[in-house]
Amino acid sequence: MAKGYWVSVYPTVTDPEGFDAYNELAGLAVMAAGGRLLAGIGSRVVAHEAGTAERVVLIEFDSFEQAVTAYESPAYQKALAQLPDGFERDFRIIEGLD
Repeated sequence: MAKGYWVSVYPTVTDPEGFDAYNELAGLAVMAAGGRLLAGIGSRVVAHEAGTAERVVLIEFDSFEQAVTAYESPAYQKALAQLPDGFERDFRIIEGLD
């Protein structure tokens, strides 16, 4: 079964302190759903073409379905409600190749 991944790119983080409440709840929700942080906060980034060298987060799940279910979970939806006003990110759930 192919793994599932959350890929998040944050073009700008204008309120890092306001982002803390989301990070705490999101981390708990991801771990409870079986997600594993592969790259993220504090990781080095080199951007090319239209990319941005801001924060990128990569989370792995055992399956694509598990990744979708984790996003739709009440725990993660509670975390999303904590995102600060004006928050911007590019978020995708993708299926691995194998």
